[in-house]
Amino acid sequence: MSWSATQLSIAPLGAGDLIDRAVRLYRRHLFVLIRTAAPPVIIVAAGWILFSISIRRVFITSSDKDLLLYVLLWLVSIAITLGGYLFMLVVMGGATRTLVAHLLHNEPVTARATYNAVRARFWGLLVASLIVLAWIIASLTAAFVGWEIAAFIFIIGSMAAASIGPAWLSAVIGIVGIVIATVLGLWVFFLVVARVAYVPQVMLVEGKGVLQAVGRSFSLARGNVRRLMAMTLFTTFATYSALMILAVPLSWYGYLNGIDPAPWASEKWPAWYAIAYSVLGPLSSIVLTPVWMLGLSLLYVDERVRHEGYDIELMAARQLGELPDVNVSSPLGTALHSLEGKQPPPGPMATGRVLNLS
Repeated sequence: MSWSATQLSIAPLGAGDLIDRAVRLYRRHLFVLIRTAAPPVIIVAAGWILFSISIRRVFITSSDKDLLLYVLLWLVSIAITLGGYLFMLVVMGGATRTLVAHLLHNEPVTARATYNAVRARFWGLLVASLIVLAWIIASLTAAFVGWEIAAFIFIIGSMAAASIGPAWLSAVIGIVGIVIATVLGLWVFFLVVARVAYVPQVMLVEGKGVLQAVGRSFSLARGNVRRLMAMTLFTTFATYSALMILAVPLSWYGYLNGIDPAPWASEKWPAWYAIAYSVLGPLSSIVLTPVWMLGLSLLYVDERVRHEGYDIELMAARQLGELPDVNVSSPLGTALHSLEGKQPPPGPMATGRVLNLS
């Protein structure tokens, strides 16, 4: 069945459908989305370049003053990189609002519209992104602990099998155990991190505050672990594929010029090669980050379709316009919240004439 970028399906979408629609939207608005994703990715690239330069110099410098300088540069590079990733989370909220406006009013997808939305709620989005980043770190910690526990159990089982059985049985148990532990760790990570996947989107689409957006994201993120994991793995593999396409020619060029391209020989790389190598990752990300943004945006929309009939609300809002804001609280979000804020209600009519509604 054909699909239009301005239509939503009533049936819930699987991971494959979400990825397919994200790729379709990406192809339709390729250069606009690249321009939208470029600023945070450029910041991340600058951080990685400084990190590459400083970390190499820390281990080869012999001067205490230079060592202090490069350590400070290393810390600055980490701060810049984290700032770039925070900015990326902020831009994701603006991208979701642009997508919903496109679905609702068929408005053009532009980088200006995304950044205008981000500018309207920037400080709140920054605080929300800090919360999301802290939650991601906590999720990584929980996943690593789960991986360690599972790996330890299988290592003990492998050692026990080695003492009573053939060596190949011990090797099979160890390999299978590591695979199972890795899958378990990934599942724990996505199970925990999925709870805050929609915080920026809720803030810019529904107009909620930071704490309300966190609670709203928790309520929406039910049963989205598989789809979030599938989209993340797809984007990760696509990014690394693009990275390999860029890295292989650079490695061959360096090898022909007497440079060992092995990562463990990075301290011997000349500055130009180290900088070029550190730029490859952000370059591949700048092409594929929009897919991740669109995937999360579509996942947010699909969660509201599943739980709230959001597609019906979008169709009604498209045909009839948004309902007026009369200070009525609702557990559900609006189709698209106005960034201009609430307007004061009209005062009472000065005359006693009856309003004719016919």
